[in-house]
Amino acid sequence: MSVEAPLDAAGLLRSVGLLADGPAVWGRPIRAPGPGIFIVELPSPPASAPIDINRVGKWLEHVPTIRIDGKQPTSKEIAARLAAFWIPSSAVLYIGTSEQNVGARVSAIERTILGDRRPYPGGGWLKTLAGLDRARVWWAGTAATEEYEDALISAFATAVPEAERSRLHDPSVVLPFANLRSVGGGKKAHGLTGYLVPDDRPAPLPVGSIVDLPAGDADGASGLPTRAAGGTARRGPAAGRAAPVRATRERTSVASPRGRKAVPPGPPRGEPVFLSAEGMARLREEHVLLTGTKRPEVIARIKSAKELGDLKENADYTSAREEQSFLEGRIKSIEALLRDATIIEAPSSDAGGKVGLGSKVSIADPETPDDVTVYELVGPPEADPSAGRISNMSPVGKALVGKTAGETVLVRTPRGEAQFVIVAVD
Repeated sequence: MSVEAPLDAAGLLRSVGLLADGPAVWGRPIRAPGPGIFIVELPSPPASAPIDINRVGKWLEHVPTIRIDGKQPTSKEIAARLAAFWIPSSAVLYIGTSEQNVGARVSAIERTILGDRRPYPGGGWLKTLAGLDRARVWWAGTAATEEYEDALISAFATAVPEAERSRLHDPSVVLPFANLRSVGGGKKAHGLTGYLVPDDRPAPLPVGSIVDLPAGDADGASGLPTRAAGGTARRGPAAGRAAPVRATRERTSVASPRGRKAVPPGPPRGEPVFLSAEGMARLREEHVLLTGTKRPEVIARIKSAKELGDLKENADYTSAREEQSFLEGRIKSIEALLRDATIIEAPSSDAGGKVGLGSKVSIADPETPDDVTVYELVGPPEADPSAGRISNMSPVGKALVGKTAGETVLVRTPRGEAQFVIVAVD
């Protein structure tokens, strides 16, 4: 990208194809309830960093563990190190994201005392500046927060003049003043350590119960993220009965040591997800393919496309980003299914020959009894009529559940009524 001067916040958002909303004055509520990107900027770029030495002094008093290059600093030394990352021609101070609520994230940053870990420590260097009350916030709604954050930071860095870049304390990683790391993991070599108060989160409560797993089945052993390798082996619902809806998550209660409150039960669970063993295996294979092959390929495409230059007019980059968004969405969907799925076992002989989840049902039109079609009754996630798998929630599936061989079934569909006979149930 060839730009005469660094872009302002609104221009930066537009440069990556986002519609800028705002601005809002720093410190006032922002009506941005969904996920998205936000940028904090000053009305105009000061020629030198407006570091407030008093604020830095209070920071040092609040967190005396601060060190610069391993040595105990003075307030002036901290201010000088921060000022070494100031970009004189840019008014943009910070690029942030929230996957849940942009307005809440900005409010959390505003309310966080410099050096504290909560409500949210990101953008902490903003609190060292004088005149922050003149800052304004722009934002744009998007679910692809990571992708757009990467694009914005890349666009920002490209627009910084080479002369200013070379004067930075760390010219290898060019970020807005209050950003300390990029999406790809690049960090400013600012040399500051111990600049947040010690983590005072309570120690984890004792485990209430232990479950022995077969070797290789522990969390993460299968190559899936933690808790994504689930899939509880249970027999499918008895024929003729609907799948139960669990109102609460089953959990062993945890004792309350030293007066601590007991751990409350987990959030309610929706209707169970049922998968056959074959369906579970297919999802695992797809997960391995997507994470082990497809994801690295897309990342390589994005990296190659970024090297071509201008992201705004870069069709290869846009296409790769879109593919990455769909890919990551599918990976998350598969992991959720693998985590929560109940494996269907074919109905046993005590089911009385009734159709249930896992049954293979042979059906035929009463007028052409020799023309038999075989369907396997499965849960909605793996339904594929063309492959002979129909959902127990489909009109045909609902009509079959609980029936036995020899019965005639009437199915009501949007196209009208259809009648067929059950030839066999396996």
